[in-house]
Amino acid sequence: MSREKLRHEMDAGVVFWGVEDDGVLAGVMGIQDVKDVTLIRHAYVRTEKQGGGVGKALLGHLRELTEKPVLIGAWTDAVWAIRFYERNGFERVGVEEKNRLLKTYWDVPERQVETSVVLADERWRRVDVAAGG
Repeated sequence: MSREKLRHEMDAGVVFWGVEDDGVLAGVMGIQDVKDVTLIRHAYVRTEKQGGGVGKALLGHLRELTEKPVLIGAWTDAVWAIRFYERNGFERVGVEEKNRLLKTYWDVPERQVETSVVLADERWRRVDVAAGG
């Protein structure tokens, strides 16, 4: 991510957290409150650190920071990322709901809406069920 893009994301309210290993940044993940939900944004773990618990630790920490339902957007082709989130308690929402959520909580182009999935945590599923979704 370029410095300009990073600044734009931070100005939009994304707060980034990181994990260091021996003084080297091993992974980063952002959190952003948008309306009545919290979004996990821009999750990256160094290739050599993947599978070592860095992403799980970051995700767990960020989830502890909010009481709101948590949503995550990911590229459909990023199957490794989707599997990671599913192993950590998130479930994909249906296509219609995904389209609605991406247009409500993210500022992304239509092409990205078409090529993305949204995963929701248990809090979202409880709220969605209570709302009749």
